[in-house]
Amino acid sequence: MLNHLMLGHFGLVVGLALLIILALRGVNIVVAVLLSILVIGVTNQMGMAEVFLQHFPFGPSGAFSFAGNFFLLFLCGALFGRFMATSQAAGSIALAFIRRLGANRALWVAMLVCALLTYGGVVVFVVIFTMYPLGITLMREANIPRRIYAAAIALGAGTFTMTALPGTPSIHNVIAARELGTDLFAGGWLGVIAALIMAVGGMWYLQRQWQRSLASGEGYQATPQDQEMQKLAAQSGAVPPIGKALIPIAVVLAIIVVPRIMLLFGAEPAGSAWLGFYLAQPVLWASFALILGSLACIGLFPSLRQNFNRTLGQGADDAVLPLINTAAVIGFGGVVIQTTGFHQFAAWLLALDMPALLSVFVSANLISGVTASASGGLQIFMSSLAPAYLEAGVEPELLHRIANLAAGGLDSLPHSGAVIALFTLMGLTHQEAYKDIFVVSVVVPLLAGLVVIGLAVMWPF
Repeated sequence: MLNHLMLGHFGLVVGLALLIILALRGVNIVVAVLLSILVIGVTNQMGMAEVFLQHFPFGPSGAFSFAGNFFLLFLCGALFGRFMATSQAAGSIALAFIRRLGANRALWVAMLVCALLTYGGVVVFVVIFTMYPLGITLMREANIPRRIYAAAIALGAGTFTMTALPGTPSIHNVIAARELGTDLFAGGWLGVIAALIMAVGGMWYLQRQWQRSLASGEGYQATPQDQEMQKLAAQSGAVPPIGKALIPIAVVLAIIVVPRIMLLFGAEPAGSAWLGFYLAQPVLWASFALILGSLACIGLFPSLRQNFNRTLGQGADDAVLPLINTAAVIGFGGVVIQTTGFHQFAAWLLALDMPALLSVFVSANLISGVTASASGGLQIFMSSLAPAYLEAGVEPELLHRIANLAAGGLDSLPHSGAVIALFTLMGLTHQEAYKDIFVVSVVVPLLAGLVVIGLAVMWPF
């Protein structure tokens, strides 16, 4: 029995390491996932039918479960991105920002636009699709290497607005509030400090890397997909005025943000069917917002209607590969959490001899790292470990914010679904671009979390 347990633990480590190594070497992520879960299944004495036909595809965190739940969102996000690019609305917005702030601040533009979208409630995957067409113009005009622009998207969409800033309607903030009985502003001052560290520290690193790349002759290089989008945009004629170009994004943001503002000012979901639907069906609501944004594009830009069928088909194609790759990685986590070793790992984390807040930080980070998901890791942490920390005397508001910050650290390891989706859409490999992503979405958030823990210990709130 002991040997079987040791073999299972060894298999978990080897399976996770294999997935990371294969991803870094550029092996197709679906193939890498299947090989990795084979190792985990064999070493943990799980039936192959159980692994490949149950836990991986259809379990609570299965690949097809994820794909089924998020297919509409990926499709609507990809279509909206295509429409914004083909109509040249995305290019108009990017050029307006560059003219106002200067090309030397293009990375700040990318980060701040991402932050605005995610803080307004737009999910990370939608932001990725939205920022890609904007990025074609930004990268070309400011000569930004693709890998650095991708890291700016990761910084703006997947760090401080996701886990640190109080009030954000991100799924992570909602999970913690629901499980702990807190509100979305719990641990607010700690979150603001962490957000400043992440934003400033991450941007300092990216600006430095950008200058180094320019000095070495590295710059923007168009991919075939970039060229195809630019060709479609060129066929659409003149760039629309900035006011007109902003309308579709304003439509999407308004539909997502207005209900949240109403709730913050005391509107009761019970008194409004659509507010109740907004809270109960966030994926459908975000998809609805993107559909209306796409319809706004069609209505505002006549040139888009001339290439409608072609653009529609290409937008649908844009959704498929990121969805499959992301779902495969989610399915890997679905197999991992079914093993005895994972549950023993969770128990071991609770038994670590360290200060309570540091233990929270380490535990939530490691679980999010293993599952490659901040939301998935946070949900597992809240259901399995959070009650013990509450019993140990950790304040719910403090647990809310520290656990959120921790979930957004190691979640961005190479097998992260969001990282895979970003690289797939932008035509990058881990070998080319992961180092920059690692610094801004793993190293800097970890440092911010440790600083905040130190402050919380010195000045309890």
